[in-house]
Amino acid sequence: MLGVDKRWEQAIFIITVLVVMFIISRILRFLVGRFIKGAAKKLKVDPTRYNFFKNAVDFILLFIASVVIFRSIPSLRTVGTTLLTGAGVLAAIVGFASQAAFSNIVSGFFLVIFKPFSVGDRIKIGQLYTGDVEDINLRHTTIKDFENRRVIIPNSVIGNETIINSTIIDEKTCMFIEVAVSLNTNLDKAIQIIEEEAMKHRYYIDNRNENEIARGERSVMVRVMTFLDGGILLRAYVWAKDPTDGFDLKCDLNKSIKERFDAEEISLSTLQHFLVMKTQ
Repeated sequence: MLGVDKRWEQAIFIITVLVVMFIISRILRFLVGRFIKGAAKKLKVDPTRYNFFKNAVDFILLFIASVVIFRSIPSLRTVGTTLLTGAGVLAAIVGFASQAAFSNIVSGFFLVIFKPFSVGDRIKIGQLYTGDVEDINLRHTTIKDFENRRVIIPNSVIGNETIINSTIIDEKTCMFIEVAVSLNTNLDKAIQIIEEEAMKHRYYIDNRNENEIARGERSVMVRVMTFLDGGILLRAYVWAKDPTDGFDLKCDLNKSIKERFDAEEISLSTLQHFLVMKTQ
C-alpha cells in the first residue's frame, strides 16, 4: 500500500508540474505574441515569420519541467541525469551554431524598443556607412547610400557602433561653407558676398529665433576662423531644411561664391611652401 501511495504522490506531482508549466506557457505565449506583433508592425514585416519565439517558450518550459520531474523523483534521477547530459551537449552545439543569428535578432528587438532610427532616416554608422534607412528587419538593416547602392549591415554590428541620425528629431541642417581668402582681402566685402550668395539660394532658410532676431544677429553667420600660411579661413553657417537640401546648397554656394569672388577681384588663398637649403 505504501508503494501504491508513493506512486500516486509521484503521479500527482508530475501532473501538477505539467499543469503549472502549461499555465505559465499560455501567459508567456500571450505576452511574447503581443511583443512580436508590436515589433513586426514597427519593422513592417509579417509577424508570423517570428512565431518560432512562442514555440521556443514552450520548449524551454517543457525542458525545465522535465528537469524538475526527473530530479525530484528518485527512481527517475539516473535516467534524467543521462538524458540531461546528452541534451546539454546538443544544446551547446546548437547554441554555438546559432549565436550570431540570435545576436542579430536580439539587436533587432533593441532597435525597435529604443528606436535610434526609423525607415527613411538619414544616418551615419561608425565612420564608414552613410545613407538613408530603407529597411529594418530582425536580422539586418538596409541602407541606401548616395551612390544608390544598398549596404546591408547586421543588427549586432549596428548595436556596437556610434550612430549619427540627422533626422531623428529635427531635420534642419547647418552647413559649414569654408572659404580661404588671401591675406590682403577686404574681409568685410568677402563676408558680404558670402552672405548675399547664401541668402538668395533656393534652399536657404532663416533659422533665427525671436530673441536672436531682436538682438540683430545675422541670418547667415560668417566668422573668421584662423590664419593660414597663405590666407585667412572664413566659415559661413548656412541652414537648410534637411541634409539633402543642405548638400545641394553647399555645392552650389562653393561655385557661386567663387564666381562672385572672381568678379569682385577677391583672391582665394594659395598654399605657400618654403624650401630651406643649408650649405656648408
